[in-house]
Amino acid sequence: MGRIVRTISADASVVCSAIEGTDIVAEIERIHRTSAVVTAALGRLALGTSLIGFGLKDKDDSVTLRVNGGGPVGGMTAVSDSMGNVKAYCDNAVVELPLKPNGKLDVGGAVGINGTLTVIKDLGLKEPYVGQTELVSGEIAEDITNYFAISEQTPTVCALGVLVNPDLTVKQAGGFILQLLPFAPESCIGVIEKNIAQMPSVTSMMELGLGASDIAMKALEGLEPNILDDFAVEYRCNCSREKTERILFSLSKEDIASLAEDEVTEVRCHFCDKVYNFTREEIIALREKK
Repeated sequence: MGRIVRTISADASVVCSAIEGTDIVAEIERIHRTSAVVTAALGRLALGTSLIGFGLKDKDDSVTLRVNGGGPVGGMTAVSDSMGNVKAYCDNAVVELPLKPNGKLDVGGAVGINGTLTVIKDLGLKEPYVGQTELVSGEIAEDITNYFAISEQTPTVCALGVLVNPDLTVKQAGGFILQLLPFAPESCIGVIEKNIAQMPSVTSMMELGLGASDIAMKALEGLEPNILDDFAVEYRCNCSREKTERILFSLSKEDIASLAEDEVTEVRCHFCDKVYNFTREEIIALREKK
């Protein structure tokens, strides 16, 4: 189980949400059997998506982040509900790359930079909001920061980190998103810049024993921050047999007829790897309802 803590400055002009997401990223590694660099890349995307989802207003809202940078990992997708519960998958779960000169995993090399970050917010309106920006590094956090600056004109600082053990298990994973609201005074910008410059990496802080609340309060130090929210979050897939059946029913009558040629139609969920089997008789019944 993960945890998100949201803090706000005394004048309510700056908000910072931080996540402890080690269990979430560990579940990603368990389900998708990812290599170290893919665990780091997909884990960062999932944590960033969770933090963005947590900021949505209504309980039925959701947000989807899609990254395709042309790197060997292929496309990556993460989806969060408004409580920060998240699920994720990627095209290629196993990618092996040399470490960077500083000894860190080459997330940017796995993701690539020749592509886009797409943000889709389903806010219960007729059409979802879709924003898209070019990738700047493939390191995910910088790309999310750039997205908010360009697409939503919101000054944002995003930091995400995933530390993977030699046996491919997840040692630490977390992050934060800090945003200035439109009425934020100029005086707070210098304070935030100083705080961010002095903060170690997210995983380094977690290694020192700092939790989500400590990190969020540290980011807003000097602005008299208060804790606004503190919620448990998890890796959660909401797939079901009923939803899968509806997807099959949305296919054309010809496609459904083609599926009926097999004794059993197997549908596997990208997000949780759960398998739903439909017999030929069940597929025929679907076709007859069209």
